[in-house]
Amino acid sequence: MSIPDYMQCAEDHQTVLVVVQPVGIVPEDEFFRIYKRITSVAQVSIRDSQRNLYIRYRHHYLPENNEWGDFQTHRKVVGLISVTTCGSAKEWPQTSDRFHCQKDVFGATLYDSRLLVFGLQGEIAEQQRTDVAFYPSYDDCPDVEKRVEDFVESIFIVLESKRLDRATDKSGDKIPLLCVPFEKKDFVGLDTDSRHYKKRCQGRMRKHVGDLCLQAGMLQDALVHYHMAVELLRSVNDFLWLGAALEGLCSASVIFHYPGGTAGKASGREPSLAHGALTANGISADTSSEIGRAKNCLGPEDIIEKYKEAISYYGKYKNAGVIELEACVKAVRVLAIQKRAMEASEFLQNAVYINLGQLSEEEKIQRYSILSELYHLIGFHRKSAFFKRVAAMQCVAPTIPEPGWRACYKLLLETLSGYSLCLDPKDFSKGSHRGWAAVQVRLLHELVYASRRMGNPGLSVRHLSFLLQTMLDLLSDQEKKEVTQSLENYTSKCPGGMEVLTLPDGLKLPPVPLSKLPIVRSVKLLDLPVSLRPHKQKGLLENNMSSKSPFIYSPIIMHTRGEERTKKIEFRWVQGDVCEVQLMVYNPMPFELRVEHMGLLTSGVEFEALPAALSLPAESGLYPVTLVGVPRTAGNINISGYHTSVFGVTSDCLLDGLPSVRTSGCVVEVIPSLPRLQLSTSLPRSAHPLRPSKEELSSSVSVQLFNGETQQLTITLENIGSEDLETLEVTSKTCNTKEKLFGEFLSWDLEEAVSQLPLKPGQSVTLTVNVKVRLDFSGGENLLQDLNDDGISVTGLPISSPLRQVLKPRAETKPLGSESSKTDYNHVKTLEAVMTFKYSGGAGKMEGYYRDLSLGVHVDVEPSVFFTRVSTLPATRTRQCHLLLDVFNSTEHELMVSANNNQDLVLHPSECQRMAIQVAKFDFHTLPQPDQEAVRYTNPKLLEEERLHAQASMISSTLGITWNIISFDGEASVEGVLNQLVLEHLQLAPLQWDVVVNGKPCDCDIIADCKVGDAVPLEVKLTNRSKNAVGPFALTVVPFQDYQNGVQNYDLQDAVTFIGSNTFYIDMVKPTENSACMGALLFLYTGDFYLNIKFQDDSAGQGKELPPSWFGLPSVHIKALEAPIEAGA
Repeated sequence: MSIPDYMQCAEDHQTVLVVVQPVGIVPEDEFFRIYKRITSVAQVSIRDSQRNLYIRYRHHYLPENNEWGDFQTHRKVVGLISVTTCGSAKEWPQTSDRFHCQKDVFGATLYDSRLLVFGLQGEIAEQQRTDVAFYPSYDDCPDVEKRVEDFVESIFIVLESKRLDRATDKSGDKIPLLCVPFEKKDFVGLDTDSRHYKKRCQGRMRKHVGDLCLQAGMLQDALVHYHMAVELLRSVNDFLWLGAALEGLCSASVIFHYPGGTAGKASGREPSLAHGALTANGISADTSSEIGRAKNCLGPEDIIEKYKEAISYYGKYKNAGVIELEACVKAVRVLAIQKRAMEASEFLQNAVYINLGQLSEEEKIQRYSILSELYHLIGFHRKSAFFKRVAAMQCVAPTIPEPGWRACYKLLLETLSGYSLCLDPKDFSKGSHRGWAAVQVRLLHELVYASRRMGNPGLSVRHLSFLLQTMLDLLSDQEKKEVTQSLENYTSKCPGGMEVLTLPDGLKLPPVPLSKLPIVRSVKLLDLPVSLRPHKQKGLLENNMSSKSPFIYSPIIMHTRGEERTKKIEFRWVQGDVCEVQLMVYNPMPFELRVEHMGLLTSGVEFEALPAALSLPAESGLYPVTLVGVPRTAGNINISGYHTSVFGVTSDCLLDGLPSVRTSGCVVEVIPSLPRLQLSTSLPRSAHPLRPSKEELSSSVSVQLFNGETQQLTITLENIGSEDLETLEVTSKTCNTKEKLFGEFLSWDLEEAVSQLPLKPGQSVTLTVNVKVRLDFSGGENLLQDLNDDGISVTGLPISSPLRQVLKPRAETKPLGSESSKTDYNHVKTLEAVMTFKYSGGAGKMEGYYRDLSLGVHVDVEPSVFFTRVSTLPATRTRQCHLLLDVFNSTEHELMVSANNNQDLVLHPSECQRMAIQVAKFDFHTLPQPDQEAVRYTNPKLLEEERLHAQASMISSTLGITWNIISFDGEASVEGVLNQLVLEHLQLAPLQWDVVVNGKPCDCDIIADCKVGDAVPLEVKLTNRSKNAVGPFALTVVPFQDYQNGVQNYDLQDAVTFIGSNTFYIDMVKPTENSACMGALLFLYTGDFYLNIKFQDDSAGQGKELPPSWFGLPSVHIKALEAPIEAGA
């Protein structure tokens, strides 16, 4: 016996062997369909008995193995079922002869046989025969199973008769010597009458009877016979048969202990006794029988010991290698049930070294495959994978004319799990690396080579991609180069992709994305540039409060990595605009990595990815890569990953499968499209950003101006988008500055620009902005100190004598002070503002979105003129006064100062002169007053500042002071110079007094004429401009003469007389009303007379409570002339 049956197990010892073979030409599929139905009858309960007969079917069995049937009866072919196709009666004789020839092959051992004939109908088919069954076709054979059961029962009858015949003690008859094939020549010439020979015959026969009892279902008798055989054979040192008897004893004990079988699959056997016992001998299951059986039965430990002993005896015989190998396999299956893996591995190790002579390549493959399965059965997965790999290599051994690369590849795939490898990179990458990396790399290389020899480069690409992706960290630099070169060679013939590869046996190879070429550390979605960011209209902001919890704040943060990826980002993208995602990537390869194609993978909206190609230097470190694309529809877009093309392999790398990638969120809202504006200006761009501004600017301009100068800035807005510009709003905001600014810094007229809306794509609109700088023109204390240090006073000078003083700081007295003073009045100050252009249009406008452009305006303000001191002098009229301004030229150029109705004043560099301007007093009550609501809710200090600012602005605009330097001109404001006292002097009193003499209004510089002897009417009129009623008042008119030498004459009773009283009475005057009192004078002599109008001390007390400035009555100058002599007098 040269070919072992690796599928044998201990319980096969109780089976009878039936061979099922085709006769003549039988379709293979039809034969195996009938064969499957026949093998379904694997266990038959014998009628009139409680015993079962177990059948083992084979469709191929070598006749030489049948010669070992006396050694172990389960190896003997006792039944033959032939399947044949017979189309006509003419073929029947030939078919019958073939059947008989087939029986002759196993004729010596057959108990019974059957012939199943398909397709024959007619007279022959109607014959009733026990050994032949006729069926019309393979589909019309309903009672095949019943025929097989009858056939098995007939076998049982023969088996039982042989058992009884051999078991009967025939002491008078001579017991034949049972032999194995290779023993027959050794027993020639032996003394058959010796006691030793007889014991050998008895022992072998007793073992043979034990086999028959075991097959017949009599387990108890089999155990008894095996024990007796062991004793007899041990006494005569018949080691080969002693091993067989021990193996039979082990098999019977295994059947008792493990009724479910040891084959590892459902055997179809049905134990019929509780507590694990079989009542196979028909005896009732009473306690005594169980005790007796348990006494003869080996325990689990003893079973293995007896197996070891039996195998050691088999090992003494070179020709018993197959028996020894099969015994090892049976013992391993028992140990697998007992979960004794280490002892099982010892049996398998012994089986490896059993020499079976010259085996064919196919037999070697079978042997290694079975060893692999058995190692897998006991949990030695890596050992199992080793023998499976050896079997795979045996499939393509050099001695094979046609190497089986497909079989080799299939076996190699089956070894993957044993080496802790799998074909799915997702599962393999979980946790730390498992298995021996060097072996895994070798195995993957072998898979690649087998794939190529199979003629399937696509599989080679997939396995090489898997090798690079999963083993990259374990490869040396040289191995990395070799693998990538191989991959490029394969992909030149068959590019790698993300499709699932399905093998012919149905196995599917998942795609392998090369997420490590390059390695991505972080993914960050970038906001749009400042000028393109959309904003939601106020009042339309979405409610971002979560409804998941009723609490405003919870200290328990429940989130996962997956939630971070799906978290919605605060900013928004716009349909049709280029959007950016920044990846921080790293090249782990020792050479330059060329990524031919890299783009974004998205979901949620239609997205046009704009691919990028990049080249990363060797072991580059973190390197930023920006991937761009354009969303074509609105909605929520999810950046699910990225795709690359490296070494000819296209990969889709999903972020969900890359837990090591950091991201702050991958979901962003895409709003409908909006117009895009491009801004250009007539002024140069600013070289430095606005310092106090924290916001990002779309653009900025810079200009240098003198204080008070105005510059025009022309701004061009061009619609470079695809949507119409429908709305445009312009606002400005002055950045935080320490300098006090007077007037509007930036001003414009938007009406003309708005009239051109809507603005089509490609069109532009122009806006003119006036940049006007008016900082504080007042000189600092240091400047005044420097002017005074030279001993020349700047106060109390007559108007006609202007002051000219060139600053000459004296180093011996104030070296440091002079530097600081120069710094104060020569320092270039900075003004900064941001203009915001808010615009919208298109579908985005309908959703309430807009964009804004921000333009930074940076102005360096150089000082022009300073007003170092201001004071007032009375004018010749009560409603006018002189404003005295000390003007200082802080520039390095000659400067000319002008004012309304005043002469121009020329100042040399660093020169100070006084300028006198006659102005009419101001009625500040005409300024707009804040409403009562504003007064109630506004800080009083702020209200006071606003009031002073309005008054100073009114004065400054009236003065109209301007300056001119070469080709530059500008304004000069006195707003920051005026103090409270000066403002009071410039303010028109709330009580307005008008004196009319002889019908002519009089003031300090007006002389009224009258005739001597004529009555001169005198009228005093009071207009109340205050908020309260005033009066009554009593006024006394006192005439006097001024001799212009300091002497005034009030004794004029003979020169002036009053017609009536010299006292005038004015009743109470309500606000906004007026009242007048009348009187008359008579001049008796010619001359210059003055009238001094005074309030009487006993007038209403209210007059004393009012400020004296409210009673500024003009002095009256009257010139009395001689009356003309009438003609004819």
